[in-house]
Amino acid sequence: MNIEDFDFYLPETLIAQTPLKERSASRLMVLNRDTKEIEHKHFPNIKDYLKPGDCLVLNDTRVLPARLYGMKEDTGANIEVLLLKQLEGDSWEVLAKPAKRIKEGSKITFGDGKLTATCTGALEHGGRILKFDYDGIFYEVLEELGEMPLPPYIKEQLPERERYQTVYAKEKGSAAAPTAGLHFTEELLEELKAMGVTIAFITLHVGLGTFRPVSVDNIDEHKMHSEFYMMSKETADTLTKVKEEGGRIISVGTTSTRTLETIARDNNGKLVEASGWTDIFIYPGFTFQAVDGLITNFHLPKSTLIMLVSAFADQKFILKAYHEAVEEKYRFFSFGDAMIII
Repeated sequence: MNIEDFDFYLPETLIAQTPLKERSASRLMVLNRDTKEIEHKHFPNIKDYLKPGDCLVLNDTRVLPARLYGMKEDTGANIEVLLLKQLEGDSWEVLAKPAKRIKEGSKITFGDGKLTATCTGALEHGGRILKFDYDGIFYEVLEELGEMPLPPYIKEQLPERERYQTVYAKEKGSAAAPTAGLHFTEELLEELKAMGVTIAFITLHVGLGTFRPVSVDNIDEHKMHSEFYMMSKETADTLTKVKEEGGRIISVGTTSTRTLETIARDNNGKLVEASGWTDIFIYPGFTFQAVDGLITNFHLPKSTLIMLVSAFADQKFILKAYHEAVEEKYRFFSFGDAMIII
């Protein structure tokens, strides 16, 4: 398949730059895979499309304030660092700007010395390995000094840091939010539980590779970035029971989908307790074994995320829905509106 098969016209004015005041005030496009019907609703109407016995699977990862601004100790040059992945102990894989100034042995100071780092290795694409030194608890120092690493297409400052976290975010480790979950409030989740919908959690720490463009024409040649995932025995048992009793597994977001389909693929279709790294690439032709429904935001043209959604719901149907979303002026991307595909 060709990358151009996943292109569509998107006016820049439809890229949501700030979150809505109320989380659940966003619009909701409803896609029916069988009838190919498209409906236009608001997010709280999601209750009309879920039923007792269904299970919502949420990604409880928490975004780290992973962007740090520091100074090179020997020259005083300003350095920007973005934490990507914890390697071992206090060593992290990072992106550094300007990378050429950071060589092995370089030392960087952040926050008047509250945090220091030494470069212990260089990687491709501006990547570096930094070993951090600090007093106290690393994540507390990071909360004090770090900024939220908003996606590159968001130019506005985020006035309230928690609006780039889901209300159920718990497991620290993401470089980006699982944005389909941003629409849920605690009240809405309680209403769904009262209806008989089960809520289950998995963890996938979103990497910045999520925003990396596909650089090949033939998508078969694209290599996905690797992300850490984890599913507990409790969640695995819950999902197995839901399937046995004829309920549907509704995945909230592409991250939850990739986690569930990785585990099913690696365990002959079964959902079991598991953790590890996944670089699963889901695009049309993929056979889904775990997920029966998907809640997601509107994605970038030619992105791996629109490919995943096209695999789940038919490529032509998805592009038709996206054209309709543009005509109806839906808000796109991380702070934008949502769709449910059932």
